Amino acid sequence: MRIAFLVAPEGVEQVELTAPWKAVTETGDIPVLVSTKAGEIQAFNHLDKADTFPVDAVVDDVSAREFGALVLPGGVANPDNLRMNDAAVAFVKGFFEAGLPVAAICHAPWTLVEADVLRGRTLTSWPSLRTDIRNAGGTHVDEEVHVCDAGSSTLITSRKPADLPAFCRAFVTEFAKAESGAS
Repeated sequence: MRIAFLVAPEGVEQVELTAPWKAVTETGDIPVLVSTKAGEIQAFNHLDKADTFPVDAVVDDVSAREFGALVLPGGVANPDNLRMNDAAVAFVKGFFEAGLPVAAICHAPWTLVEADVLRGRTLTSWPSLRTDIRNAGGTHVDEEVHVCDAGSSTLITSRKPADLPAFCRAFVTEFAKAESGAS
């Protein structure tokens, strides 16, 4: 199964990209780096520049239906940039409309807020997003990982890099269920 990783050209928290990417490749699925611009993205270790990664697809040229699931890594600047890009927001919304699972960590739910897909959902995130999530109709919980099956799409969320092992285990399990058609 092809799994989209949506990131802005700059600002993704590197470990929140690389750890889930590794988890996906270990299952035999195919991660695809999608961004708003072609070329490379610049990852960060918090506020310091880290590695660059090649973009596989530009969000304007793909749709959610080409993938089996979506991963939204965090970093403060990454989701803030994505939420200002109409094509990125529409791409995210497309996964929910198609009933495909979505995994988001740390600040990534900011993009979900902008896509208006949180009404009636329960999720976790970096603590500073609590009010934004509530204002978007969601319920915020402080948990290592939270799986929400409300609505047509399963939403898997986590708070921070320290939660990555639990986050990766949870989304790998949920993505496999979705691929097999299990509920």
